[in-house]
Amino acid sequence: MEFLAGGRAEVRITRADVGKRVSVRRLTGGGAGEPAFTDVVGVLTSWDEGVLSITRRSGECVGIEESSLVAAKVVPAEPARRKGPVATTRELQQVAARGWPALETERLGEWTLRASGGFTRRANSVLPLGDPGVPLDAALERIVQWYGERGLPPVIVVATGRADAGDELAAQLAERGWTDERHTTVRISALAPLADTAADTTPVALTREPGADWLALYNRTGETGGPTADALKVLTGGPSVWFATVRGAGGGTAAIGRLVVDGRWAGFAAIEVDPAERRQGLATLVMAALAERALDEGASAAYLQVETDNAGALALYDRLGFTDHHGYHYRRALPGGRR
Repeated sequence: MEFLAGGRAEVRITRADVGKRVSVRRLTGGGAGEPAFTDVVGVLTSWDEGVLSITRRSGECVGIEESSLVAAKVVPAEPARRKGPVATTRELQQVAARGWPALETERLGEWTLRASGGFTRRANSVLPLGDPGVPLDAALERIVQWYGERGLPPVIVVATGRADAGDELAAQLAERGWTDERHTTVRISALAPLADTAADTTPVALTREPGADWLALYNRTGETGGPTADALKVLTGGPSVWFATVRGAGGGTAAIGRLVVDGRWAGFAAIEVDPAERRQGLATLVMAALAERALDEGASAAYLQVETDNAGALALYDRLGFTDHHGYHYRRALPGGRR
């Protein structure tokens, strides 16, 4: 949100704007531990006797003294909530794979073997879309051999929960002793409403490469904690990738996020908030900034992946309007199991 015009903050609303949606910054004193300014976004419902009344989306009515105004402007009407996008499981699997690309791949029929030096299960697992072109047991033998040559465990990602998902494959792998792990939900949403969820004006820096501060908060770039070359290639791979960073009051990294835009889809990942900076709406702020960028690039739908035991993230995405599309988990071959 930008209030500055020609280097100066301006109050660009009048009583004639009653009934319009506005964004207002006001002086609040800035006592010990408190911000000097606060921001309010909502409908300007009245402006009488030196007091503005602004009604937020939640229904809360906020009274603001005219004398405390620092900056204000009319903003676009809030987009109407829309039904989420329609997509097949296969489409989302393909989009997600392009958005988190493996460094090495090999085809096995319609299956894709993927390896990236061990950085994340997503980039080091088999993506089974369709027929492997050989009997299942022969396919599994080849998979075990291929990953063994690279010093990686043989892992297959299996989509579940929909008619076009891989529940049958999951059952066949279970019969052969391939154990399940890391159950995850793929969630989707219309993109436009996400761009309008944050009223905070804290700056969000968007860059094409993750800086050292971004990587430090992400902290999943390799077993040693440092950014391996493989990790950086995966993180920056994809059709159009952006990294979001928010600074805290002390100058450190408070929150981060990653976005990849691929046609109509905007994929969100690595939404992290420093534990000391939580409960300030920073995750929502990051997603709103990334959603706005994705809209600028022509996307209209959003997706993300969240592990089913991550209650905090699930609650956040519920509030932001995401709904479940399908689930997936990984199947890993155990030593001595059938292949």
